[in-house]
Amino acid sequence: MSTAAIPARAVLVDIEGTTTDVRFVHETLFSVARRDLAAYVSAHAGSPEVEAARSAVARERGAGEQAVSDGELAAGLLAWIDEDRKETSLKALQGKIWRSAYESGGLRSHVYADVEPALRRWRDLGVTLAVFSSGSVEAQKLLFRHTTSGDLTDLFTAFFDTTTGPKREAGAYQRIAEALGLRPGEVLFLSDVVAELDAAAAAGMRTVHVLRPGTAREPGSRHPGAERFDEIAVETG
Repeated sequence: MSTAAIPARAVLVDIEGTTTDVRFVHETLFSVARRDLAAYVSAHAGSPEVEAARSAVARERGAGEQAVSDGELAAGLLAWIDEDRKETSLKALQGKIWRSAYESGGLRSHVYADVEPALRRWRDLGVTLAVFSSGSVEAQKLLFRHTTSGDLTDLFTAFFDTTTGPKREAGAYQRIAEALGLRPGEVLFLSDVVAELDAAAAAGMRTVHVLRPGTAREPGSRHPGAERFDEIAVETG
């Protein structure tokens, strides 16, 4: 289901369910985070990322930070992982844990086979490439640096996470366009999540609904659909 040519000066991509199989995120990355979280919290207590997470857990519990022990912090964060909570402090902490796993050589990330060729083709056309994911910027860079297709980080100009704003709010996409030095209408956003596409469209961006295996196209969707990146036609003229 190839799209009609879409004019864009930048392509902004989601990760989970778009460039990368959802199962890799939930079955591999999350399992590594669950396995190593308690040990990481204990070993790095007092570090900025651990204490930011402790503050977040304490706020939710209505308690002071000193009332949240390392064990209670780990338990609270594990519960958030199980909920797939989009909590910025959790995502930052996961990024630190994944760095160790990637750098040890025990972890390589999945990207669909059609992703790298399409990204390179668009970049060769002069299109700016960027990422917007709920995972931290550090986690995004780690994922694309250690893929089964090699290091893809040099393809991207910018990485954005939820410090820019929630992915289901138009303001985040407006801020991304501003950061890229473009009007929203010059940016094409690719995602498997309709609510994110709706927010990007509300900000003025162009959109394509990426329909990877397991992602259903919603009846009456106003977003063009594509099963693969090589079905997405981008033009810069």
